[in-house]
Amino acid sequence: MTRRPAKKPRAALVLCLYVAGESPNSVLAKTNLRLALAHLPKQSVTLEIRDVLSDPDRASQDGVLVTPTLIKRFPEPQQRLIGNLRNSALLAQLALAGVPSD
Repeated sequence: MTRRPAKKPRAALVLCLYVAGESPNSVLAKTNLRLALAHLPKQSVTLEIRDVLSDPDRASQDGVLVTPTLIKRFPEPQQRLIGNLRNSALLAQLALAGVPSD
């Protein structure tokens, strides 16, 4: 009998943050997002950070016209936040709602 590899469990929260290199707003968005995610179990979050300067085609495929842009892919519905993510209440409400904490 052939053993199949165990499926990797899907994270409770799947995010993609598009940034433009190390611009001030991009650095601030990364910092603010990491602070917002700090209270969540690491295994429950998948975070992908994409630089539009290095991968403009992927940004175009995802319809990203402005950076920084945070896309919450899962759980649905998909949502977007644009800007440096300084408003932690809005970030929690739109991107982190429904995700269990520790």
